Amino acid sequence: MEVVELKVRLHCKACEKAVRRALCKIKGVTCVEIDVVLSKITVLGYVDHKEVVKAVRKTGRRAEVWPSSCRREEPRQAGRFGDLVSEGLYYQTLELYKEELHPWGLRATTSIFIPSVIKACSHAQSYHFGLQLQCVVLKIGSDSEAVISNSLISMYAKCSVAEEARQVFDTMPNRDTISWNSMINCYLQNGYCGKALEMFKEMYLCGFAPKPELIAGIISACAWTGEFRLGRQIHGLVIVDGVIKDSVFLSTALVDLYLRCHDSLVLALRVFEGMDVKNEVSWTAMISGCAANENYDMAIDCFREMQVSGIKPNRVTLLTVLPAFAELGYIEHGKEIHNHHISAALIHMYCKCHKTLHSADIIFEKSIVKDVVMWSSIIGSYAQSRNSAKAMKLFSQMQMEGIEPNSFIFTKTWLWSPWLYPEIWLNFDIFIGNALINMYAKCGCLMASDQIFREMPTRDCTSWSTLISVYGLHGCGEEALQLFHEMQDRGIEPDAMTFLALLSTCNHTGLVEEGQKIFDRVMKDDKIPLTVEHYGCFINLLGRSGKLDDACEVVRAMPMKPSTRIWSSLVSACKAHGRLEIAEKLAHWLIESEPDNAANYTLLCMVYAGAGNWLGVEEVRRFTRVQGLKKCYAFSRIELEDKNF
Repeated sequence: MEVVELKVRLHCKACEKAVRRALCKIKGVTCVEIDVVLSKITVLGYVDHKEVVKAVRKTGRRAEVWPSSCRREEPRQAGRFGDLVSEGLYYQTLELYKEELHPWGLRATTSIFIPSVIKACSHAQSYHFGLQLQCVVLKIGSDSEAVISNSLISMYAKCSVAEEARQVFDTMPNRDTISWNSMINCYLQNGYCGKALEMFKEMYLCGFAPKPELIAGIISACAWTGEFRLGRQIHGLVIVDGVIKDSVFLSTALVDLYLRCHDSLVLALRVFEGMDVKNEVSWTAMISGCAANENYDMAIDCFREMQVSGIKPNRVTLLTVLPAFAELGYIEHGKEIHNHHISAALIHMYCKCHKTLHSADIIFEKSIVKDVVMWSSIIGSYAQSRNSAKAMKLFSQMQMEGIEPNSFIFTKTWLWSPWLYPEIWLNFDIFIGNALINMYAKCGCLMASDQIFREMPTRDCTSWSTLISVYGLHGCGEEALQLFHEMQDRGIEPDAMTFLALLSTCNHTGLVEEGQKIFDRVMKDDKIPLTVEHYGCFINLLGRSGKLDDACEVVRAMPMKPSTRIWSSLVSACKAHGRLEIAEKLAHWLIESEPDNAANYTLLCMVYAGAGNWLGVEEVRRFTRVQGLKKCYAFSRIELEDKNF
């Protein structure tokens, strides 16, 4: 393909039109550009430069061919862009386009290599360059090509401009599976999980088959947003389609989903055991989920089985399993993985068991590079063990070595040794302020919590939510609601934690109508997902106020499985309001679901006692003695004039 450049003086618009008309009649011409200011004409096509000059001269204009203007664009030019991108030379790709192609005014062939240039923009995070490329695409009319539009969507996704990506998607005349995948991934990458889920539903209704990797991403979004019901539905679809057998990523995402449900460990195990191939990511997800659910024995068993199956644990796996060793006090087992160079996690494990602080100290001293995480672990552990002198010495040493202390160090040491840092009052950050509010509240110092809150230079949503829960904990429901209204007046958007604190406050103080309004508001707001804790607070509030039918209706409408705590609160509410038959049925159901929980048997005894069934009370007590079940007792401590009672 030839690029012919001519020097032609054009006097008016009529001359320009006449020349353009003559050139377009030549067979093989694909594009004609006329620059009146420079008196320059560029002709692109499979033509000879002599034929172009002849056509211009026939119009009465004098034409001269510019030197070195007859350059041939080889078909391999597109391959050069692809090679540069595949080698990771993204900036060189953009430079090649700017220097060799853009000045020529190439239009007809631009669509061949434009996806490669857009991809280079994505990796180079060159948003403005990509925006200019989109303008070129619109000018040459290639915006209708799905390949180019898909590349633009991916580029805007990596540049975190989801709105621009959606605009490209909406203007596409024809969308393929890649278009839908790219747009949904754009939402997932930029944190718009709700929009991603909605678009996934729309994609499925339009008849497009999503890739297993996309389904894995959607299931992960369901896990993060608490959409467990939708996650289960997608699981059913992939079983019917037979996709799950061929994708390790998809199976791992399902395992993570069920482990985050807290009450679906059996389903997680079933998916995990049904996997034909398990890699280190799958094993790590299983170990991490068990540890997060405080199933430390199972986490360690999975770690052992992973090694037996020949899968080598990676750094993430070791960081995940070490807290399980620490919680169970298996120090000797933790020592077995010393050679894996994860000093910070090992220090944390030893610090969990205060008897082995000496081992943590040895690892800390032998570590060549000490980051702020390692300093945080060792200083916080000495402060927690009341060795304030050692903690202060390490803190001074850290500052001498040029390590800036973070808020975690201040927060952790302040909670256990508040006398260490009196200067913290001068300039504490938002995390330390929130921790201080919580600490004084649990110590019964409501006024101190409020003072800390008022003196904080900046406050986030957590600050407001913490103080609201503090007021609720001390029975000040009206003050908590007033604080919530003040929060809204200042333009602070409440989150799920805020509404949980409000519902808990209404529950403690008996504000039924206010709690009903708050719950209804959250139900209507799609931005804030309701968790089982929100439902538990609201159901407990309705039960305590005697609205048992409403409470049962809320339980039936729950999108997730009710927790045993919710059923226990319903039993207590039924007993308190004389609905003893329902209370007895629910108590028996609780015992069947948790036969090893002594609290359920105590609850049944209280129901029998309320009904006057003393024979039933004696039978339940005899059964608990035979089974060796013991209820955990609570203890209270009162401080009065420097004396503890």
